Order: sequence, then C-alpha cells, then structure tokens
Amino acid sequence: MLKKSNSRSIYIPPEEIDISAMRAQGAGGQNVNKVATAVHLRFDIRASSLNESHKSRLLALSDQRITDEGVIVIKAQQHRSQEMNRQDAIERLHDLVQSVSNPPRPRKPTRPTLGSKKRRLASKSQRSQIKALRGKFEE
Repeated sequence: MLKKSNSRSIYIPPEEIDISAMRAQGAGGQNVNKVATAVHLRFDIRASSLNESHKSRLLALSDQRITDEGVIVIKAQQHRSQEMNRQDAIERLHDLVQSVSNPPRPRKPTRPTLGSKKRRLASKSQRSQIKALRGKFEE
C-alpha cells in the first residue's frame, strides 16, 4: 500500500491502517456541516508487521502524533475531498515510518586537539587570576 521512490521502501498492509472520516474544522462553505471530508488515520505500532528495530525507533521518537499507547494518530483536513485527505494522511504516515528506516550512525568519539587543550587551560588560568584578585587587599 505504501510505496515511495526510495529503493528501501517499507510496505504497510492496508489492514493495519484504520481510517475514519469526520467533519473538517474551521470555516467552510455550503457543505461544511454536511460532508465528512477530514480523515483520521490510526496506526498501532506495536501490533503492526514492521520489524522490531523500526518499532523501537518509532516508539522512541518524541513526536506528538504518537500516543503513550504506541498509536500513530494523523489528522488530514487540508484538501476539499475525502480521497485526497486520505492520500495525504497515508503519505504522512509513510514519511514518518520512512524517517526511522535508516538506523542512526554510531558516534565515533574524538579527542580534543592540542590547540583546544591549550586554549582551555589558558582561559582557566586567566579566570583563576581574576578571581584571586577579588580577595581582601592587605596593606
């Protein structure tokens, strides 16, 4: 169901996506109180067929669209037609899942350069002198 031009695309079966229609918020026109054009998409991360590494990275995201229960909730009401809002919600879900498809690169620890060590020690000794001069003055 979800596919992108990326070669390492992630497939999410349509059965795992729960889409419901509702009335859109905000100003409208003649159809605003009659037509349910907004779309509410729900995707349960824990019950999905994604592999465990994708699930754990999705659950670790600090995204407001992911609930405490591990359900992604996306509301789409940008377009005037329900079908376009449905496509928009599915694309946004795919983008979110695709964002965690590549694992983060491990950090390689580096050492400070000799110049940065010297600058740090020089600023420490200068600060130390400033504070030493704050002491009581004896005559």
